[in-house]
Amino acid sequence: MPAVSKGDGMRGLAVFISDIRNCKSKEAEIKRINKELANIRSKFKGDKALDGYSKKKYVCKLLFIFLLGHDIDFGHMEAVNLLSSNKYTEKQIGYLFISVLVNSNSELIRLINNAIKNDLSSRNPTFMCLALHCIANVGSREMAEAFASEIPRILVAGDTMDSVKQSAALCLLRLYKTSPDLVLMGEWTSRVVHLLNDQHMGVVTAAISLITCLSQKNPDEFKTCVSLAVSRLSRIVSSASTDLQDYTYYFVPAPWLSCKLLRLLQCYPPPEDGAVKGRLVECLETILNKAQEPPKSKKVQHSNAKNAILFEAISLIIHYDSEPNLLVRACNQLGQFLQHRETNLRYLALESMCTLASSEFSHEAVKTHIETVINALKTERDVSVRQRAADLLYAMCDRSNAKQIVAEMLSYLETADYSIREEMVLKVAILAEKYAVDYSWYVDTILNLIRIAGDYVSEEVWYRVIQIVINRDDVQGYAAKTVFEALQAPACHENMVKVGGYILGEFGNLIAGDPRSSPLVQFNLLHSKFHLCSVPTRALLLSAYIKFINLFPETKATIQEVLRCDSQIRNSDVELQQRAVEYLKLSSIASTDVLATVLEEMPPFPERESSILAKLKKKKGPGAVSVTELEDSKRESGELNGAGERGPDPSVMAASNASTPSPSADLLGIRSAAPVSNAPASAGSLLVDVFSEAGPAASSGAVNDDGFLRFVCKNNGVLFENQLLQIGIKSEYRQNLGRMYLFYGNKTSVQFASFTTTVSCPGELQSHILGIVEPLVEGGAQIQQVLNIECLTDFSDAPLLNIKFRYGGALQNLTLKLPVTINKFFQPTEMASQDFFQRWKQLSQPQQEAQKIFKANHSMDTEVIKAKLLGLGMALLDNVDPNPENYVCAGVIQTKSQQVGCLLRLEPNAQAQMYRLTLRCSKDSVSKRLCELLAQQF
Repeated sequence: MPAVSKGDGMRGLAVFISDIRNCKSKEAEIKRINKELANIRSKFKGDKALDGYSKKKYVCKLLFIFLLGHDIDFGHMEAVNLLSSNKYTEKQIGYLFISVLVNSNSELIRLINNAIKNDLSSRNPTFMCLALHCIANVGSREMAEAFASEIPRILVAGDTMDSVKQSAALCLLRLYKTSPDLVLMGEWTSRVVHLLNDQHMGVVTAAISLITCLSQKNPDEFKTCVSLAVSRLSRIVSSASTDLQDYTYYFVPAPWLSCKLLRLLQCYPPPEDGAVKGRLVECLETILNKAQEPPKSKKVQHSNAKNAILFEAISLIIHYDSEPNLLVRACNQLGQFLQHRETNLRYLALESMCTLASSEFSHEAVKTHIETVINALKTERDVSVRQRAADLLYAMCDRSNAKQIVAEMLSYLETADYSIREEMVLKVAILAEKYAVDYSWYVDTILNLIRIAGDYVSEEVWYRVIQIVINRDDVQGYAAKTVFEALQAPACHENMVKVGGYILGEFGNLIAGDPRSSPLVQFNLLHSKFHLCSVPTRALLLSAYIKFINLFPETKATIQEVLRCDSQIRNSDVELQQRAVEYLKLSSIASTDVLATVLEEMPPFPERESSILAKLKKKKGPGAVSVTELEDSKRESGELNGAGERGPDPSVMAASNASTPSPSADLLGIRSAAPVSNAPASAGSLLVDVFSEAGPAASSGAVNDDGFLRFVCKNNGVLFENQLLQIGIKSEYRQNLGRMYLFYGNKTSVQFASFTTTVSCPGELQSHILGIVEPLVEGGAQIQQVLNIECLTDFSDAPLLNIKFRYGGALQNLTLKLPVTINKFFQPTEMASQDFFQRWKQLSQPQQEAQKIFKANHSMDTEVIKAKLLGLGMALLDNVDPNPENYVCAGVIQTKSQQVGCLLRLEPNAQAQMYRLTLRCSKDSVSKRLCELLAQQF
């Protein structure tokens, strides 16, 4: 950069700044600024033309005034005029003023762009750099439109100076981040990539920032950068500190460039070329070896630079997850940092080990550091380090150490920082559920969790323990005994009362034989907590009381007396009042048989993913990294899992058999689900949710297809749910015919008026609605509608369901996609291996095959994959594919006009977390459609 001559000191500017600093008050400062602004304005408007020095001085003063926080509404044109100066300092001040004060909507933008174009074409490197800096600083879309095609040419031109190339690369990066659609590399791609071979290290450092950003969005276009990056990294890593003197930082050669190269390589899978891969592995081993060498300097800058490269190298090793030797070495190196005196190093080591724990190659190596991590959890002063230690314990947990880790986390919870308690509670609950072999240990752990950190135990946690107890006969008695003992504590958390009320209401009879826990003792214990609880908990306890009347007739008089008292039947809360009145009446007029039927024990909950997992996934930070591992908890813990998304509703206890299922229930295999109530319920819990998961909220008007893809491999569930309405479906298909049961539930206490539904089908499907729904849907009621569907030929568009009704006088209009997809009409076909591959070869025309390679969106659990393929409707063929890891299926789609044979092959790659899905069908449109649908299920 040119030196500033003595005459450029701008004495007038220095005097003005000194005057401002010497002002004793804000008023004095404003007065001095206004005086200066008036002087500058008169100079700019005067007849006498100002020379470049004067313009520069006054523009500088305006810039300083603006930086003090005052508005500037003139001087822009003078700044633009400075751009045409041939003096560096004048042009510099002009560009600085424009970068700070001129917005993209300014009328002067065309003049500015012309001045920038002139400087870019001037071939003066100093002026070119100033112009590029201005473009990057403004970084607007208008700038991108004007210069995005020009800057790549400057970047790769052979005669461009190195300093200009650096500025051009970083300017292009800025424009790409703000307007990626305007920065199209096209023909420049290969030449930009080859900048990695540039002799000037500064150019390589700038270019690699640009290439990394471009590679993240367009990896295929820039994949040639991998070999060049490895080559450049190898030269740096193998060089001595004296080889790259200008770019050596405290005896570490080019640390920033090394980190950027390692980060670029993390955008791609391991190199396929054996020589390149070998060279890269050699580089990584060298970096790990250098970490073991004694430091060449005691300065903190040396260790920081060295460790920065080491951690990026470990991140790359973890990203590849294919070199067991490197993974174990990385783990051992991180283990040394766990006891380092530097807090930041301990934090980074814990964070990286969280990711290493999820690798099959390094999991055991990580576990060897369990005692060190537990000690860090107990003794670390910094809360962020303690949180990372808790995350690592969570990640390294397996069946061999689950009880130890859960015990340590529970112990830590008693003194844990408030900011991390909720997340800790979720993690303890998940680990206890996932690795529980002894169900009594699971119950003890969750109840202990509620005792220690009750305020942080979310509804999902206590819902979950109830669901699991209900689904496990062998733990129900133990759970009732344990919760009864827990309730005897003088200070008992409200969540413990909820769990106790629910479990004793269902299974109190299992411990009633002991005089110490007789029915009246149980009731009195629960009722002693009643007055201390919130309204929802009191509502649950009232439901438990009515259950007691069914379980223990001898308590009827006592409980009726409680229900009859004024504090219940005249309660100011309408929910509690309604329950008390209804339960009192029910216990008085219903016969023993009717009471036993209405208050029957809750049926097992349907199996689905734990809602605790879903909640933890929403948490940010490294602790959530290993959550994806636990998605298979449903399979690993087997019978442990019950329902998930929706917890046990207190009203369900009292109304589990309010009506009998429709005759179609047996055909659909839904006898295990809680029956649907058609009678209005109380305002607090108006519907009994019999479906497997909650539907998404959606707005009225446009077609809602949020729940559509969830039904490709299943037939029952909640299709839609918002604050007013819940729509569930149960469907069955045979040959080319289908029958769908639609359940509309009014979730409010207000009547729906003018309720109408219409179904529109594409031409390839025919539908017929059996019966018209009633135009009035009472608050809390649920009505059913049956839809018959016939498939005439293959199709891609789904039927649309339109629902209109009036709620509180306002018209509600909702359109949903009904989950009728082509795979619903599959007829499974069993085949031997020879027949399968013979048929596979027959379907060899290019248009008959559809193939897709995609990243796994869910856990690659074998049982889950099989369940989804079976849910698709095809026959899952065992011992057919030579590779036992692959899945093959066969089926025939039945339509009225024709039959379409389909073969499927799914090849999972657990190491890369990828799938290759291939479908061959006798009709090409079917192959493509099925491939699209299925690729989104795994």
